[in-house]
Amino acid sequence: MSTAMPAAAKRVGTGATVRQTMTLAWRSLVQIKHNPWELLDLSIQPIMFLLLFTYVFGGAISGSTGDYLQFALPGLLVQNALFYTLSTAIGLNTDITKGVFDRLRSLPIARTAPLAGRIIADTFKQVWAFALLVGFGMILGFRVTTSVAGLAGALALLVVVSLAMAWLSVLIGLKAANPEKVQMIAFSTMMPLTFTSSALVPSQTFPGWLEAWSNVNPVTHLADAIRGLMIGGEVAQPAMISLLWALGFVVVFAPLAIRVFRNHA
Repeated sequence: MSTAMPAAAKRVGTGATVRQTMTLAWRSLVQIKHNPWELLDLSIQPIMFLLLFTYVFGGAISGSTGDYLQFALPGLLVQNALFYTLSTAIGLNTDITKGVFDRLRSLPIARTAPLAGRIIADTFKQVWAFALLVGFGMILGFRVTTSVAGLAGALALLVVVSLAMAWLSVLIGLKAANPEKVQMIAFSTMMPLTFTSSALVPSQTFPGWLEAWSNVNPVTHLADAIRGLMIGGEVAQPAMISLLWALGFVVVFAPLAIRVFRNHA
């Protein structure tokens, strides 16, 4: 019986797969009710970074905290979105190490539903973090100088690219031995990417060799595109490059992650 269930799960129809995926996505969201610290972490950390960077470094970097806030908030949105992909990786790893996937695979459900459900749930959390950070930034004085459509476009682009880049975190989460190693490996990957980009400071201020890397860094192009959509500037080229990077992350890391996931399942 135990060996027949996974085989049956492969024959789940598209409609049933969607329903199962959404059910498991709801499960991940409902967990916040029982673990409110997750929502607090999702809410407090972005605000803490915004306050620290604006009022500690803003004057030194831009001459005034107001000018730096206008520059840095779009970059902080990018940084926060990419850092939050760590939560997806840690959550998947926790489900594996605690045997949740063993229980799910005994059910006649699509094998990809647990993975897709968590990713969808984390997308909703990304939208919450985006709205919270923009709203708090406006309280501090940030202004969207383009349009509502530009703001919506920034959110859409950020979600698409961060979800694509999340496949790297998902792969790490599936391969690592425990959540602590997931956090260490993924954080060590995301930290250099974000801090060697134009997300928080203009890349022209870097040494030549670092500026050269920053100019090809996917986080730089994403931050520039989000900045252009929210406060003005070039959008088409950095947005296109960001989408190409997103496609590359999906093509490279999604098949690897799905293969590892199926081996677990």
